[in-house]
Amino acid sequence: MSTPSSPALPPGVRRVLVAGNGGPAIAARIRAARPDLEVRDGTPANVTAEDMTWADALVAFRVPPVCRPSGTSGSVQAQLGSVRWVQSTGAGVDPWLEPGLLPDNVLLTRSSESFGPMIAEWVVSRIFAIQLQLLPLADAQRCGQWAPRDIPRVAGTHAVLLGTGDIGRAVATLLSGLGVRVSGVSRSGHSGHPAFSAMHRVEALAEVVHDADWLVVSTPDTPATRGLVSREVLSRCRGAVLLNAGRGAVVEETAIPEALNAGWLRGAALDVFVEEPLPASSPLWSDTRVLVSPHISGLTTAEGAAGAFLENLAAIERGQVPTWAVDKERGY
Repeated sequence: MSTPSSPALPPGVRRVLVAGNGGPAIAARIRAARPDLEVRDGTPANVTAEDMTWADALVAFRVPPVCRPSGTSGSVQAQLGSVRWVQSTGAGVDPWLEPGLLPDNVLLTRSSESFGPMIAEWVVSRIFAIQLQLLPLADAQRCGQWAPRDIPRVAGTHAVLLGTGDIGRAVATLLSGLGVRVSGVSRSGHSGHPAFSAMHRVEALAEVVHDADWLVVSTPDTPATRGLVSREVLSRCRGAVLLNAGRGAVVEETAIPEALNAGWLRGAALDVFVEEPLPASSPLWSDTRVLVSPHISGLTTAEGAAGAFLENLAAIERGQVPTWAVDKERGY
């Protein structure tokens, strides 16, 4: 992967603040592996300015509220105290990539954990739920209705995968094993993975989706991917199901209801959204053609989060740029 040409390495990491879901378990693993470090843990809401002044490194998914200047939001530099290294625990690092948020002298690294297998299972479960009409059948059961119907097979359908990295390859492997024809779409238009029957450059996305049964999105939120699945792309679909396990901003979310009503899409399974939690006012909640899940398709494990931190720390202590350092301009 590409790494920044000359990232700032923290001068010495002795004090580590872990803030986020699973914080105590992550912190316990770090303490066990490196008893020489001082480690604090807590929830983002409980992090104090004193914690930030104390810490050399922060392990978290997003910016703790105390780090934002009072009454501000959006593109503003975070108040990180003494922190000179941020280890993201998420599959994507977009919460840290708001313009101007991280000072240039703060190193940003991401997790080395593979989220592909879990997200692939999420994708396959949704495809079967929709194709086998499990929710309508469950509704009929609750009403005591005998409701015969035609159930087409998943085998023989066509999936277009936007994103062919670790996650995309895992999804492609499971789907191809089920007899699904899998086409990949990426910036380079190349993969080399045998699960893809065809590969296309991202510029061809609007043409590739015209015969897709499943449009699976697993790309991170970067300047290059934001809004990539636009209303124009959705309008080229002919009854596909949209499955988004990447980031909400990659899809033009406001166009999804129109796409469903126009028949461009016959359904959607959405795990990520532009605003999270999904606002109660969103029409996606009540649309029976939409399956909503609360950003759980690929969950960070305590073992994976701690392991990534320790791997990156070992590189820093050798005076090397960590393999998982993030290029803030490219977004990964």
